[in-house]
Amino acid sequence: MRTTSSQKIRIGLFTLIGFVILVLAVFFIGNQKSLFSSTFRVYGTFKNVNGLTVGNNVRFAGINVGVVEAINIVTDSSVRVDLSLNNSVKKFIKKDSKLSIGSDGLMGDKLIVIAPGGVSSTQEVSEGNELTSVNPMDIDKVMNKLTKVADNAAELTEGLAAIVNKVNRGQGSIGRLLNSDKIARDLEGTVQQAKTTMKGVHSTTATLNEDLKAAQSNFLLKGFFNKKKKAAKAKQDSIRKVQEAAQKAKEKSAKEKAKD
Repeated sequence: MRTTSSQKIRIGLFTLIGFVILVLAVFFIGNQKSLFSSTFRVYGTFKNVNGLTVGNNVRFAGINVGVVEAINIVTDSSVRVDLSLNNSVKKFIKKDSKLSIGSDGLMGDKLIVIAPGGVSSTQEVSEGNELTSVNPMDIDKVMNKLTKVADNAAELTEGLAAIVNKVNRGQGSIGRLLNSDKIARDLEGTVQQAKTTMKGVHSTTATLNEDLKAAQSNFLLKGFFNKKKKAAKAKQDSIRKVQEAAQKAKEKSAKEKAKD
């Protein structure tokens, strides 16, 4: 079967379009991975890289400025992460900047986040410098603690539900108190009796006050109450005289000290 000219043209167009797409993809990926721009390298040491992989982005001020170039285990408790960063951001990254591992969104890929250094820092980072690393949170430990909290909450909820069920069924002191009409009537009667008793106490107190006033007016007891009043007045006068004498002595002493 011979190939026609139109078929050759179509094949050529598809080949050209495929080549252009390939070039654009290479350019786009290379630009994202900083393959076509001058770079410099820094590194940080973490205890746990928390799922970070080679090729993940490095972000500074919310902008992708480089990629993770290498991840190597140094010791059983430290992992070195080498970063390749664009030269254009070198002047903004100081030697006291900090590295941390974050996520691109809630469930996105892991990435390195560079936090700016202190306000007073002026030393620009150099090729091969080590930056301070902030170790990520141990998600497994957090999940274990949350699981324990959830288990305790479930046990507490079950206990409260059992108590409420017993109360609703009239079991226990509180259940009988809330569900027994007889106990409610007894309590109501007790409260009513207490109110009656208090009324009697107030009435008795008022009667005693009236009897006391009548006794004071009685000519047989009037002399007794007058003596009590005179004795109380004499005591008050005596106290007042002592206070006046003390005040005079204090004033006299102050005048003598002023003369000296």
